[in-house]
Amino acid sequence: MTSETLWYANRATGAVCLVLFTIVVLLGIAVKLRGKLPGLPRFGTVSLHRTLSLSATAFLALHIALAVIDSYVDITVVDVLIPFVSDYQPLWLGLGTVALDLMLAVLITSLLRARMGHRTWRAIHWLAYASWPVALIHGIGIGTDTGTDWMTWLTIACVAAVLTAGGIRVAHSARAPRRTPAALLRTAEGARS
Repeated sequence: MTSETLWYANRATGAVCLVLFTIVVLLGIAVKLRGKLPGLPRFGTVSLHRTLSLSATAFLALHIALAVIDSYVDITVVDVLIPFVSDYQPLWLGLGTVALDLMLAVLITSLLRARMGHRTWRAIHWLAYASWPVALIHGIGIGTDTGTDWMTWLTIACVAAVLTAGGIRVAHSARAPRRTPAALLRTAEGARS
């Protein structure tokens, strides 16, 4: 494969990763809100979230492999695993490494979910919310398509979708009734009256 082919493939997989991980975040929020997609039962939304997470991870692995294989820039396996040590664009590549490390923690604990407590898994799973914007900033900073119309609109659409879903999630959490012992007692007393 020529270096030019690797470069185009790396750019393409980066854009696909942005779209797939955006959908994964949106599905994760839908699962948390106990939502379902039209035509799917709730467990279908959960299953789609898991399946797309693995697909996005596979595209991410391909994206990383292409960056390491491409000889146009010198990105090593160490650069991929340890943030901010690369000679090439250390800040932007380092942010990609941070996002990868966070996603690896989410992936590994998700695969081991049955062996750990739900609280521990859930606490670690929150890293996905940190990983997505870090990966986005990595792409904006290092991506050679940054500034092109198509990539600008794709990025805006992904950010808008995640911000909207995140806003709905926060609003939903704020509206949820507080289940404190005092609130439960008042509810029980009100039912007796």
